[in-house]
Amino acid sequence: MIVEERLVTYLDSLCWQLPEKLQETEIKAKEDGVPIIRRSMQSLLAFLIRLQKPQKVLEIGTAVGFSAMLMCEELSEQATIDTIEKVPARIRDAKQNFASYERKDQIRLLEGDAAAVLQELAEQHKQYDFAFMDAAKGQYMAFLQSVEKMLPAGAMLVTDNVLQEGEIIQSRYAINRRDRTIHGRMREYLHYLTHSPMWDSVILPVGDGVAISVKR
Repeated sequence: MIVEERLVTYLDSLCWQLPEKLQETEIKAKEDGVPIIRRSMQSLLAFLIRLQKPQKVLEIGTAVGFSAMLMCEELSEQATIDTIEKVPARIRDAKQNFASYERKDQIRLLEGDAAAVLQELAEQHKQYDFAFMDAAKGQYMAFLQSVEKMLPAGAMLVTDNVLQEGEIIQSRYAINRRDRTIHGRMREYLHYLTHSPMWDSVILPVGDGVAISVKR
């Protein structure tokens, strides 16, 4: 936990009540051990959607569909979401959740490896004005190569889980050997977002860390 737990609990208590369908999805995901965005991140993501008012949303990492439905709650009826997932069990659960969701026609689930799907979307010259990245952390930099091609100036990119429970500040030698590659790649990703002339970015200690970037 990056921020003191009691403070997080208090702030979460101020959040709005999730719609019933999302409450059910959140509870089931927690029971099944499927990670979904934390309550503080839910509030921030919903706020950014309301602020940005996107019409075309790209999500990398569907999981069971919770965050896609959360974003859809804040979108206009004309807006759409393309969301990518490769794990068969999560694709199955996401399809079941979307099937009973009243705004399911606004969500398109794209199955397959995110890098390959993103490359295909870029080759189709797809354009999005909002992207939410919440997938394999070690691949964020690779995903970004295609994402950048599909976001015009003014588009927003929100990247979740960038502080790795605070371990991002540690020396690589203080990190378990098996985690060092991801640790190094995340540092590279954050350095790029905060130093590239293409992006205006801020890193916030919300949830497990979030990067908010606007395309220049």
